[in-house]
Amino acid sequence: MAVTAHTGRPRTGAEIRAAFLDFYEQRGHKAMASASLIPDDPTVLLTIAGMLPFKPVFLGQQPRPAPRATTSQKCIRTNDIENVGRTARHHTFFEMLGNFSFGDYFKEQAIQWAWELSTVVFGLSPQNLVVSVFREDDEAGAIWRDVVGVNPKRIIRMDEADNFWASGPTGPCGPCSEIYYDFKPELGDDGIDLEDDSRFIEFYNLVFMQYNRDAEGILTPLANRNIDTGLGLERMAQILQAVPNNYETDLIYPLIETAAGLAGVDYRGLDAKGQTSLKVIGDHSRAITQLICDGVTASNLGRGYILRRLLRRVVRHGRLLGIDKPFLAVMGEASIALMQVAYPQLLERREVILAELAREEARFLETLERGEKLLAEVLAAKPTQISGEQAFELYDTYGFPLELTEEIAEEQGLTVDLAGFEAAMEAQRQRAKAAAVSIDLTLQGAIDQVTAAAAATAFKGYEQLEHPCCVLALVVNGEPAERAGSGDAVQLVLDTTPFYGEGGGQVGDRGVLCGQGADGTGVIVAIDGVSRNRSVFVHSGRIERGSLAIGELVNAQVDRACRRRAQANHTATHLLQAALKQVVDPGIGQAGSLVTFDRLRFDFHCPRAVAPAELEQIEALINGWISDAHTLQVQEMAIEAAKAAGAVAMFGEKYAEVV
Repeated sequence: MAVTAHTGRPRTGAEIRAAFLDFYEQRGHKAMASASLIPDDPTVLLTIAGMLPFKPVFLGQQPRPAPRATTSQKCIRTNDIENVGRTARHHTFFEMLGNFSFGDYFKEQAIQWAWELSTVVFGLSPQNLVVSVFREDDEAGAIWRDVVGVNPKRIIRMDEADNFWASGPTGPCGPCSEIYYDFKPELGDDGIDLEDDSRFIEFYNLVFMQYNRDAEGILTPLANRNIDTGLGLERMAQILQAVPNNYETDLIYPLIETAAGLAGVDYRGLDAKGQTSLKVIGDHSRAITQLICDGVTASNLGRGYILRRLLRRVVRHGRLLGIDKPFLAVMGEASIALMQVAYPQLLERREVILAELAREEARFLETLERGEKLLAEVLAAKPTQISGEQAFELYDTYGFPLELTEEIAEEQGLTVDLAGFEAAMEAQRQRAKAAAVSIDLTLQGAIDQVTAAAAATAFKGYEQLEHPCCVLALVVNGEPAERAGSGDAVQLVLDTTPFYGEGGGQVGDRGVLCGQGADGTGVIVAIDGVSRNRSVFVHSGRIERGSLAIGELVNAQVDRACRRRAQANHTATHLLQAALKQVVDPGIGQAGSLVTFDRLRFDFHCPRAVAPAELEQIEALINGWISDAHTLQVQEMAIEAAKAAGAVAMFGEKYAEVV
């Protein structure tokens, strides 16, 4: 991510971001680029916190990138979507500034630097600051009081719900300490209530990761204690720019002005309802632009559903303001212009972003038109209320948002039977549940259990297709086990492996594991797939002969013919992308792929359909390149040097410093 230089006391969003990163770089932290909004973590749909990209490091599953790091991480949260625009500080898209210590410095240094950054660099008066600590964390309380010099009355003890962080029911965890800005210090230090949003705003959270919690809830001190912090960029901008809410900062307000201009209204002159609509448009425009940039496309599932929901909320609030023509592309242009210095990839993917916005808006406008016609027929019957069944039909059959049905009904002096709507919705859920195929989560739970404590698997498959390995863990017929016998379906974790684990669209290798077994008889395990549970490779198959136990040695042999076909299809996806860029559009980017032993599929963003003549040209180009049989040259170099040499980096993919 690009950083804008600053001088003097930071005030703009760009200056605040740069000042934070500069401060920690000067104190030995490695500045790292924001990770994608699409996380490398199966437990979450989107990147929801600054620490999420480092979660495997905190859990001991990946080596630390440096002893200390600092980032400005883009995040998306939609759990409080109904509060966006209604409160001063709820957002879907936001930036979290963070400094991290991986077994390096701990509480005292983190607290002192957070205070120095807040009071010296950002120039906040100590009279405007209040800190919270976990009720049992006497150490942090003493540092704030005795080392930093904070007034004890402005050190507030909080319970576990507010000031204790955990990665889950078990695993690394620790107390938190937060810094709040006090907008009304004249009210004094007695009876401070940090839940008072009109007076206090939390802007910096320090997590002291110092314990491991087991299944019984027992806390054991970690050998390596970590620091994980988050400072909200939008919140600090509100404080330093002295505006009443985050939306009126330079990080969002230009988008509000753009939307107000399209609607022909003045933000300052609108009532609360109109201002809320403009705030929603400003907030969501940033979110949808960044989501599309990172490869999300609108759909009815997962991340695509989140994008579609945000897109449609923008359109709906635009219509409430009187914008009756397509305008998402205009908001996309404004969002790119606002954020492109910090995130230059927005400019690189401008055409993809604008095309997706235009397509999805056109689809939704058709939905709105159909739904409005049906609703007009309902209203023509002069009902006393819109029934729950009618509202649900609009929603379920026509994709018409319930909120919009309520808005239109309100304009006619009517209400919607929300209880009836929920009843119809629940009936639909039950029908879907009855029709759905039951998914057995027991196997995944067992795999999670045996891989939780396993070290990262050493992958040898680029150099060797056969390698001796040791069995570290076993899942037999869906349950963790010590031993497996002939005929058992198994999942195995090995210390090393030549098998490629499914990833990047390519399926895992096939092959066999051969060994002597504890009883001296030969054992053969047919491997039909390999997956990755984070950095641990899980080999799935069936024992064809003999028995196998944890701790035994096997010789892992990859099916060479299958690997060769997968390699050829993988290379073909890269050739296909190169041909598409050359023939159709240089801005085409990969949106997904599938590489198997017998075929490939390549998904890509394109603002139009590919013409038949272009398909013929693409096919001829690729076949020509294959016929040329270029010699393969393998080199390792720094990622920036690779890009300079012409290597194409797939946006959203994670790369090491050396590639």
